[in-house]
Amino acid sequence: MDLKYVMENLRIYDKMLMNIAKKEGIREQKLEKRIKDGSVVLVKNSNRNIEPLAIGEGVHTKINANIGTSPGLVDVDYELEKAKIAVRYKADTLMDLSIGGDLNEIRTRILKETDVPLGTVPIYDAFIEQRIDMDIDSILRVIERQCEQGVDFMTIHAGITQDMIKGMKERIIPITSRGGSFILAWMIKNQRENPLYEHFDLVLDVVKEHEVVISLGDALRPAATEDATDTLQIQELINLGKLTKMARKEGVGIIIEGPGHVPLNQIKANVILEKKICDNAPFYVLGPLVTDIAVGYDHISGAIGGALAAMYGADFLCYVTPAEHLGLPSIEDVREGVIASKIAAHAADMIKLGDTTRDLDMSNARKELNWHQMFELSIDVDMKTKYSNLIDKKACTMCGEYCALKIVEEYLRN
Repeated sequence: MDLKYVMENLRIYDKMLMNIAKKEGIREQKLEKRIKDGSVVLVKNSNRNIEPLAIGEGVHTKINANIGTSPGLVDVDYELEKAKIAVRYKADTLMDLSIGGDLNEIRTRILKETDVPLGTVPIYDAFIEQRIDMDIDSILRVIERQCEQGVDFMTIHAGITQDMIKGMKERIIPITSRGGSFILAWMIKNQRENPLYEHFDLVLDVVKEHEVVISLGDALRPAATEDATDTLQIQELINLGKLTKMARKEGVGIIIEGPGHVPLNQIKANVILEKKICDNAPFYVLGPLVTDIAVGYDHISGAIGGALAAMYGADFLCYVTPAEHLGLPSIEDVREGVIASKIAAHAADMIKLGDTTRDLDMSNARKELNWHQMFELSIDVDMKTKYSNLIDKKACTMCGEYCALKIVEEYLRN
């Protein structure tokens, strides 16, 4: 290999590392060490011209926003609008979960029109194209096609195995993962082992070429708080731990997907288990939802669980929208879901990273009744439009002349 080419790539890598370290507030040497040991992954397809995203230990908690068509509503422009809204409100990544329409066209447009890492679930395409007739070769073709298109990370449901099927009958909700259900149906129909588990080495060969990160899917994540942290969930996690070791030997970045529905008193244990079993791999949680009855408000339930999980060490939060369990989210649902998750991520980072500068600035702005700065510091970037009438006011409409801040300031001055 040409020495000049090698040196140029090293220079680019060093510059990239420096930029990420500065953005995340971490020393370059520490960041590099964590990338090498797998506790931090850099998410970016080698074919894509975007900034790489660091996910894992010691960097800011990241959030993902799901978008995608359904068989009953195929409107690519509408999904792209959701994607752009999610990015506007600072979602760190997007996942295209489309299962209706031309999936390749949808994915290509999202990749072209957004500039954050994009994740997919390749088994969707494979199952929709061939149903029960899919095999490892057809699945690998889909994975390779998506890698070549520029997908940055992929959910691979490789942890569910034949020995877990019988135990599903003991659950209230046996399985909620759509990708997991596709794999499960194939396994039962064909009476064979999960092809993604059996041939995980072949999956690694494909993604490695394009520097795509694998997000090991939790097909058996609990869909009811009563099922949380049960034997099936732990069995699958143990398998994901084995697969993590395989991937690291091949230099492939790994993220571990987690629950699901988890009551408050089990969240810490779930994070500790994942970090122990999967050798401190970045942990990606859906919520988690801390109650099953928050229909229409699951973004709040998920934000509560996400804040706790991230404080205890989870690294990546998948947003939950008010439409969870109800249907395809609207643009407003996406906005509310992203904001709720951003609040959860920041609340956790205040504790685990000591990231309190923005909060201190907000407190000082409130003390000074500086509405303009308060709106600039707000997580909701459009809050200043909603309350623009306050910009030149010296008090809000709740207290008016009896504003506590103004009264105390006046008398302390004396």
